[in-house]
Amino acid sequence: MILKIQILSLIYSFFYGIGFFLLLEINYKFLYEGKLVYRIIISFLFIIFISLLYFLGLLKINNGIIHIYFFLAFFTGYLLSFVIYKKICCKKK
Repeated sequence: MILKIQILSLIYSFFYGIGFFLLLEINYKFLYEGKLVYRIIISFLFIIFISLLYFLGLLKINNGIIHIYFFLAFFTGYLLSFVIYKKICCKKK
């Protein structure tokens, strides 16, 4: 794979990790409202949607090739968002 495509894939994975954190926080608020069946259905559809969206993005960038370092960039973006979110929320209290 060309270096330019790898860098684009890493950047996409990093920012997708940030977006995943934000969407997970929104989904988390909906999980505690409603019946158990609705919570299970919402969680299942959320996971399917997020997975397909990530793969479709990689499909556009690099023909859907997935490497472990893309997941590491994804996880790094998620953790960075988590740390920033916790610092912002702790300052409000």
